[in-house]
Amino acid sequence: MASRSRRNASSSKTTGARRPSAKFWGIAAGGAAVVTAAGVVVSLATGTPPAAAPSASAPTRSAPQASGDGVRELHGVPVGYPHTRSGAKAAAANYTSVAGSSRFLTDKDARHRAVAVMAAKGKSGAVVKKADHAAKSAVGSLRGDTSKVSTKKAIARTGVLSAHLLGFDAHGAMVRLWTTTVRGSTAGHATPKTGFQSVTVTLTWESNDWKLKDSSASKGLIAPIDVRQASNVPGDFSDYVSAAAEDPVQSGAVDQSGFPAPYEHDERGARAAAVSATMLYGDPRFFTDEDWRHRMLAATAASSVRHSVTEETDSTARLVVENRGVGADGKTADGSELITRTAALATRSISYSDQAASIELWTASVGGVAGKDETQRPQVAFLRMTVDLVWEDGTWKTTAVTPSEPLVPSPPAMQEADPADSFADVGGASNAPATA
Repeated sequence: MASRSRRNASSSKTTGARRPSAKFWGIAAGGAAVVTAAGVVVSLATGTPPAAAPSASAPTRSAPQASGDGVRELHGVPVGYPHTRSGAKAAAANYTSVAGSSRFLTDKDARHRAVAVMAAKGKSGAVVKKADHAAKSAVGSLRGDTSKVSTKKAIARTGVLSAHLLGFDAHGAMVRLWTTTVRGSTAGHATPKTGFQSVTVTLTWESNDWKLKDSSASKGLIAPIDVRQASNVPGDFSDYVSAAAEDPVQSGAVDQSGFPAPYEHDERGARAAAVSATMLYGDPRFFTDEDWRHRMLAATAASSVRHSVTEETDSTARLVVENRGVGADGKTADGSELITRTAALATRSISYSDQAASIELWTASVGGVAGKDETQRPQVAFLRMTVDLVWEDGTWKTTAVTPSEPLVPSPPAMQEADPADSFADVGGASNAPATA
């Protein structure tokens, strides 16, 4: 793939988020929804590539804050999950993201402190040994052709594209994750590359939390990068080194509607709401289940834009299912299944006040059809998206979700994409990851 450099644009930290028109919101919502399907909604509907927009400058990072009785952080590890299926999925996802972070991979002391938080009683020794081995293997991808890793310039991010419960009861859970990773360096000696893994995480319910008993990783399904997305040059990834952006944190907390419970009235809550919005717009039910889509919009969209967003996303969804020949069950006439997922790789705050926020996300999305037609094989697209939010009805609600310039790592080296029909294993509502 050809390289390209980032188009720069200045952006200062302000006290409020933009207030876009309804039409702008509708275009943005469609983009976020089917970023999952290879870029923007029109890529599923018509095959038109997404338009690029300028990226924002890096903000100052704020430290995570613990609030309420929900998920908080200890030594960089999210803890405090609900005793539910979604809570188990969230714990598995967060522990996997932490284990794939640059700090975990490059700082032995930080790694061992994190393991002490994650691991179940009696399992720390085995988990440490496995973590040290995995870190040793991963460092090469961060170091490249130099003798030492530049920790300030290392990129190591993990996005969870699907989460399937292999087993669950009151005492434990086993979760299989399909993840995409990006590892490399902004210094240029280790070009950031994407990879895919299948990670099986075994958890136990202990001391009112999900704790890690074991995890194992193997090669995951490989989705090709959308051919319209050229790889970025290493320096373009500087906004997403560990000091400039944060890993998303999944909570698994939902209310009676099945959608995310109200978020805390702080910057961390705004980040979480932004992550959940992009994940929900990338869910296959957004396209195939009108009732689910309307309930999701009622739970996540601000009242000022909800009517126009509902109308425009209804139109978007119809266009997608008609173009792909998908029925209400998410399948085509020959039994092929619509596959759409969006994962957040990292988050950055662009602006924040107690009434409005603007959050930039770096996302990896997969979209296509799992079946015999290889021309519809799911592809992955990497975008940045800006989510604008307002504080309304005791939580953060979205006013705009705007795709911006892609940030694309190099594809996996010497690895062929998997057949289209193999992606059926990660589709469907049962494989949806927990939200933030």
